[in-house]
Amino acid sequence: SLKSCENTQNALDTNLNKRTKSIYTPLELQFIEMKKQYKDAVLCVECGYKYRFFGEDAEIAARELNIYCHLDHNFMTASIPSHRLFVHVRRLVAKGHKVGVIKQMETAALKAAGENKSSLFSRKLTALYTKSTLIGEDILFKQLDDSVDVEEVATDVPDNYLLCCCENGENLRGRKKGDIVIGIMAIQPTTGEVIFDCFRDSASRSELESRVLRLQPVEIILPSRLSEQSEKLISSITSM
Repeated sequence: SLKSCENTQNALDTNLNKRTKSIYTPLELQFIEMKKQYKDAVLCVECGYKYRFFGEDAEIAARELNIYCHLDHNFMTASIPSHRLFVHVRRLVAKGHKVGVIKQMETAALKAAGENKSSLFSRKLTALYTKSTLIGEDILFKQLDDSVDVEEVATDVPDNYLLCCCENGENLRGRKKGDIVIGIMAIQPTTGEVIFDCFRDSASRSELESRVLRLQPVEIILPSRLSEQSEKLISSITSM
C-alpha cells in the first residue's frame, strides 16, 4: 500500500507544472515528450482540423506568421488551419527555422469505433523541413483548396545544395602541417543531382573554399570532429 502511494505521488510529480502547481494535460505531456526528441525544431501538432504550436514554438509562430498567441493551461499556444499548413511551413523555413510536422496516426472515426476511444490520439513526427529539404508534393500541392493561392505556395522552390564533408589526415604522404584529405558530397533534393569529390587541401583550405563558394549550399552537415582550419573557413563563409 505504501509503495502504491509512492508510485502515485511520483506520477503526480511528473505531471505537475512546478511553476504554476497545475497538472499538465495529456496533450501537453505528449508535446513535452516529443519536444525532448526534437529540441531544435518548431513543432506543428495536428489537433483535429488545425495544427497547434505550444510554448516557445507558439511564440515563434506568432512572431513569424503574424498569428494570435495566448495562454492555454500551462503553455502559450497558437494555431493554424490544416489546409494552410504548408504555406506557413514555408514561411517559417524561410525565416531560418527547422519545422517538424506531427500528425495524428488515428482518424476520429476509427478511434470512436475502437476500444481506446477515450484515450489521447497517437501522434508522431512525419516530416522535418529545413531550407534544403523543403521539397515534394506536400509542400507544393497537397491539401490545397480554393482558399489557398497556388502561386503563394509554389513560388520560390528551393534550388540549392545540402552539403556534407569529412576529413582524414592519417597516412598522408609528404604531409605538411595542416594538410588534409577532404571528401564532400552535395545533394540538390529538388532535382536529385549529386556531386561528390575527394581532394587534398593545404592549411589555407583554398580548395575547400572554392568548392563551397561555387556550390553555395543552404545547409552544411559537419562531422563531430573537424580541423581548426576547416572550422574557421566554414564559420567565416556562413557568417557572410
